[in-house]
Amino acid sequence: MSAELHVIVPGSLSRRTGGSIYDARMTAALRDQGWRVTVHELDGTFPAVDAAAAAALAASLEALPDGAVTVIDGLALGDSPQLAEAQRGRLCLVALVHHPLADENGLDTATQRRFLEREARALAACQGVIVTSAFTARRVAELGVRPERLRVAEPGTDAAEPATGPGADAPPELLCVASLTPRKGQDVLVAALTRLADLPWRATLAGATDPDPTFARHVQQQVAAAGLAARIRLTGACDGTTLAKLYHRATMFVLPSHYEGYGMVLTEALARGLPVISTTGGAIPDTVPAAAARLVPPGDADALAQALDHWLRDPQARAGAAAAASTHAAGLPDWPQAAERFAGAITELGLQDTR
Repeated sequence: MSAELHVIVPGSLSRRTGGSIYDARMTAALRDQGWRVTVHELDGTFPAVDAAAAAALAASLEALPDGAVTVIDGLALGDSPQLAEAQRGRLCLVALVHHPLADENGLDTATQRRFLEREARALAACQGVIVTSAFTARRVAELGVRPERLRVAEPGTDAAEPATGPGADAPPELLCVASLTPRKGQDVLVAALTRLADLPWRATLAGATDPDPTFARHVQQQVAAAGLAARIRLTGACDGTTLAKLYHRATMFVLPSHYEGYGMVLTEALARGLPVISTTGGAIPDTVPAAAARLVPPGDADALAQALDHWLRDPQARAGAAAAASTHAAGLPDWPQAAERFAGAITELGLQDTR
């Protein structure tokens, strides 16, 4: 008999965020492999939960049958340890942590402390913890999770046709794919590009603006103030077909993020043979091979400008990095392989339910 699994996620599984895409793709791949997966989408605000979010998580947990194997996305779990503690022993709980809540950029000291304390309690109430990178495994261990309760299940990567670029007569096309939020650092990218206004290039910033409208407006105003509105395009959220076209026309991929728990857009870029300019924030140095990338300190617009300047002026160096990207991508797991590792993690943690 195939295994049964309940997956609890914050908001809609169709959201175009890295965590939601991971949850959706992993859920679909597990179903393809015979798992009976039920997804529970929670209303409310996360990760700092409001009353609606707490009530939704409590109701979802209480409705599950005794012994149900239940994966809870860390964004939904971390600020509600009391709810996990209440179900400890009745349910087989496993946390899925994309990155610790306290690692989000821009939090004040009090909020960071709150998240650290509450997420540590929540993880202690779970029978096991699955993370999406070795880097995040090290971070979660710092929250008190013992190695025997911890497993890594990296995302899968879809095979893709090599990017062709914008065409021989067009300027290099820079692509950044990320929701417009402070952690993703698009303001740093615009500042860097302002320093390079004398070079030929165009840039596309593809990502939802609704997660942080204030920051999105700031980036838009920054572009306008620099006189770069004709060269830097903000698309808003894009569907998969549109993103594929953007990747295909790109010359290089840029992710100025302050921190990533893995960075799936980075491997999507590598799969298309795109050289990557990013930062040393979080798991990025583990996700992107050095030969395919130039990594700079997070938040350093000058260093980012220098990295961009180097590759804009040196097509041969870009070509070498592109070749390294393709070579690395060939060894990345696809989503069926990633789901096998996820399923193996559940089994190893003693959570498999074959009722």
